[in-house]
Amino acid sequence: MTHSITLTKPDDWHLHFRDGAALQTVVPHTARQFSRAIVMPNLSPPVTNVDAALAYRHRILSALNAESRFDPLMTLYLTDDMDPNEINKAKASGHIPAAKLYPAGATTNSAHGVTNIKNVYGILERMQTMGMVLCVHGEVTATDIDIFDREAAFIDQVLSPLLQDFPKLKVVFEHITTTQAAQFVASGPAQLAATITPQHLLYNRNEIFRGGIRPHFYCLPILKREPHRLSLLNAAASGSGKFFLGTDSAPHTSERKETSCGCAGCYSGFHALELYATAFESVGKLHQLEGFASFFGADFYGLPRNKETITLLNQSLQIPDSFAYLEDELIPLASGETLNWSLQSPNPL
Repeated sequence: MTHSITLTKPDDWHLHFRDGAALQTVVPHTARQFSRAIVMPNLSPPVTNVDAALAYRHRILSALNAESRFDPLMTLYLTDDMDPNEINKAKASGHIPAAKLYPAGATTNSAHGVTNIKNVYGILERMQTMGMVLCVHGEVTATDIDIFDREAAFIDQVLSPLLQDFPKLKVVFEHITTTQAAQFVASGPAQLAATITPQHLLYNRNEIFRGGIRPHFYCLPILKREPHRLSLLNAAASGSGKFFLGTDSAPHTSERKETSCGCAGCYSGFHALELYATAFESVGKLHQLEGFASFFGADFYGLPRNKETITLLNQSLQIPDSFAYLEDELIPLASGETLNWSLQSPNPL
């Protein structure tokens, strides 16, 4: 039996922090596990320019203790009318390595997103020239497409043509959920990679409905059938540098989740590494976790690998039932369940 695993300190290549008082809860959770994180820009209003991104970064850093060396990596929210010069300013800032494509209406706070990919071709051309990464929420939003088919339709209708039109643009297909996406990335060009969340590695869509409606397992893209989950698990644990860690951790108050029209998003910011270790252990591939969590994302983004290490102990962790959050509470993914792995953190929260 493996009693512990020591890893180069990982990075989270996709997560949501929200803003304001929420940062005091969620930022320290991420910083205890990760050295860097790609921070999503879908605030309200969205982060559409460099000044707003750098101001947001400052607010994130202000939520950390003085000893923390956590580095938030910021993103710009693409809109139909974005000024291409913001891409040049972003690159020059040294803190904004990516921009995010949200199809309008695809997920939380995406109403300002791109209505037609052709509308941002000028921006994408500038990003390709400047060497900036495009992160994509890979779903179409047409109402005649079934919610379980939106990712596959996005590949055919948007992503495949985009890669042909911009052959040097680095693209991260975020939080993939299907066999089609895993196969497309694996066989795709070198400039295409993907992030995978812990919930899509551990759970299928039955989890949303087990014993009733369970809103804290509802996210977008939504959980899929078991064969898709197994395809993602095989891809993540394959040792391929095209797949790397991105939690898509998305905090909401319990009131906003447990309502007649609940928000999408699973919160894994506190216990992501334990969840990933559980997933990799389930297929006997713990030895592949470090590449997925610590190396491949940094390599794709052209950033140095981290020097620090963290250790996971083979001892039980009971996931907290909730955390105090804003005026309410925050329910983590798989709250109350027990995992076999626990992070030995040198940095208390």
